[in-house]
Amino acid sequence: MQIKALSISEVNQYIKRILISDPILGHIHVKGEISNYKFHSSGHMYFTLKDQNSRINCVMFKSNCEKLKFLPNEGMSLICKGYVSIYERDGQYQLYVTDMEPLGLGALHLAYQQLKDKLDKEGIFDIKYKKQLPYIPRKIAIITSPTGAAIRDIISVIFRRFPKVELCVFPVLVQGEAAATSIVNAINLCNRFSDIDIAIIGRGGGSMEELWAFNEEKVARAIFNSHVPIVSAVGHETDFTIADFVADLRAPTPSAAAELVVPNILNIKDYMNSAKKRLLYSMNIKINELEQRLSLIENNYFFKYPLNQIYDKQQYIDELLQRLNRYLKAKIEFNERHLMYLGERLNGLSPLSVFSRGYSIVRDEKNQIIKSVDQVRMDRILSIDLIDGEISCRVIKCIKEEKAFVKS
Repeated sequence: MQIKALSISEVNQYIKRILISDPILGHIHVKGEISNYKFHSSGHMYFTLKDQNSRINCVMFKSNCEKLKFLPNEGMSLICKGYVSIYERDGQYQLYVTDMEPLGLGALHLAYQQLKDKLDKEGIFDIKYKKQLPYIPRKIAIITSPTGAAIRDIISVIFRRFPKVELCVFPVLVQGEAAATSIVNAINLCNRFSDIDIAIIGRGGGSMEELWAFNEEKVARAIFNSHVPIVSAVGHETDFTIADFVADLRAPTPSAAAELVVPNILNIKDYMNSAKKRLLYSMNIKINELEQRLSLIENNYFFKYPLNQIYDKQQYIDELLQRLNRYLKAKIEFNERHLMYLGERLNGLSPLSVFSRGYSIVRDEKNQIIKSVDQVRMDRILSIDLIDGEISCRVIKCIKEEKAFVKS
């Protein structure tokens, strides 16, 4: 009897059919410690599960990786769900993982802690990014389920405390796979309204799975990027979500959020009445003080006799004018006397003054003044200037007198 020889591919395909059809290997849960972990750029995960004695190669494709709430890391103990099959090319069997969860720790709790640590390192929870809530808001947005008890509690408390405020409800899904996207869209829509002062985001209590939409990263980043201050009011007082840490203010319950965003109108009225009384008291004190000052001003000498100051200034001006006139008169008299003195001196130096004393000036034909007999010759014609005229004469005699000088 001749047996047909199989190719390697046919053998691997046969083994693959056997493995997949096995009721245990076709749907198996395997626990072990992860090693040789690699998150490929294609989105697939490749790793090895091992225990003290053995190991098995594992692969998790991108479509299943995207459903994970957490990211595995080297050395983590896991329970992997999937099926055992063979990789035909290498002829090696491996575990094809469709889902996984941490061993001894819930997947949601681990995912929550991982995201919390990630955002905390980025500084998103830092208090410096928290926006101040207005004391008296004009319009408040409520982002929650329109059918839940939370919205009824919020509206009831707000209208009881401060009925003047305007409310704007943004209905969203608060649990389920589409809830996170619904909440993000509502936050983005809320930010398009410039007149919204505060937004309350939240829901009533529930399990971690029911509250998970408020632990999604995209919800956290939408809250962080919102320019409208957001108050997180998710679950009960003991429930903490990522939204609580990112929000500008965390309220333990939806009712508490309503109390935090608006003041009590009765307290405001009491404050206004008290302020009014203080203002009136201060105004009366100020008015009395001003009346006293006005009375002092009215009785002041300068206000009783306002023209006296003008008269005093006029009298002072008159005195200055008198002093100025006396000064000018004295100055004029002094200048007149000085002018007469200068005139007398000038007159003494004038040739006419010399002429009046009998002196004359002798000039030759060239009109040069004769100062010495040495300048004169016989028969020369000379001109003599007198005080009242001129004489022309001829020289008939010159006598030069010798002057004796006594040396001292």
